[in-house]
Amino acid sequence: MPERRSLILDGRTWAEVSLAALGENFHAVQKHVGADVTICAVVKADGYGHGAIKCARTLEAEGAEWLGVTSAAEGMALRGTGVRARILLMTGIWKGEEDGIVAQNLTPTIWEPWHIELLERSAHKRQLDLPSHRLPVHLKFDTGMNRLGASKDALPRLCEMLSACKHLSLEGISTHLASAEVLDDENAVRQMKCFEEGLAVLRNYGLRPPLVHMGNSAAMSARPETWKTMVRPGIALYGYSLAFTRAGEPAAVPELPLRPVLSWKTRVLTVKEAAAGQAVGYMGTYVTKARSRIAVLPVGYADGYPRLLSNRARVIVRGEYAPVVGRVSMDLTIVDVSHIRDVAVGDEVILIGKSVGKDADKGGGKSVDAVELARLCESVPYEILCGLSQRVPRVYL
Repeated sequence: MPERRSLILDGRTWAEVSLAALGENFHAVQKHVGADVTICAVVKADGYGHGAIKCARTLEAEGAEWLGVTSAAEGMALRGTGVRARILLMTGIWKGEEDGIVAQNLTPTIWEPWHIELLERSAHKRQLDLPSHRLPVHLKFDTGMNRLGASKDALPRLCEMLSACKHLSLEGISTHLASAEVLDDENAVRQMKCFEEGLAVLRNYGLRPPLVHMGNSAAMSARPETWKTMVRPGIALYGYSLAFTRAGEPAAVPELPLRPVLSWKTRVLTVKEAAAGQAVGYMGTYVTKARSRIAVLPVGYADGYPRLLSNRARVIVRGEYAPVVGRVSMDLTIVDVSHIRDVAVGDEVILIGKSVGKDADKGGGKSVDAVELARLCESVPYEILCGLSQRVPRVYL
């Protein structure tokens, strides 16, 4: 505890991660889909920027039996810290990784014949280390996203190979929906129909994997017909709901009680007075209209605060919104605090989060979230959260 307190007091910019909120979100998702649906809690991309190891341990302690990662490297990093939950490698394997995957009891997603050949050979060598002497694998089926997975035409050969394997077992089959949040999207309906056809192909070969999954956070939230026996929530666990549409208009869906897990904060580095008509920052993209007080913040795009927020975003200082003025640079961002009294060096500034405590009393609990910043960048909240660089310390609460 003293170490964390020192970091907050002395740090220039940091992210606070509420592990309690992460646990609450996990249970909210589990309640939403029901106890019969397994959750594969996605912690890829360093836990969407929140810190994969801490998030994985927390989710495991809260009852998550499965964790989803991108690669063998991410899975091995978790295993190296003592994480014992099942780990699904969601984007396949590279040649040369197969022995480590078997040794670390990772669960690979496969869709290429050579995936099966490499893993079968490696599992044969390490069969004594495997539960029931077989390595469980999940087959990815491309139902129309045209990204990863086997086509319907490729399924028969893969089924024949899997049926012949003595050291692999088909534990799961998955797909991924391209536009689950568009509730009247015909392509999503076609993908679901194609997935059912793929399941029928597997059954023709006597393959009935117990774990059937196609739902990401969007599908988990609003498409119960996709839940099957497993869902793969990511952004929802970290406290964000997606924007759903129907006929091009916002659409209401059951609202989950989610709390953003991450807050991003910094401190005022210096405060300056600027006369009217003064250019601020690189290339003078902002010019003061009147005598102004500007505060310089020690955070920039090297920390993951996007340059696209220049002259667009707002932060919270002393419970009040302060606009970003001038261009966001590598290490510094400038905000106008002319309307906020007594701003001083060292004052806490909220980049993402909500004003609480005394700030809430002054400013009515104002907030800025990753959705707001993403909209300003014409992006998605995933990119904002994953973009926090490693030089921003994560403080776990």
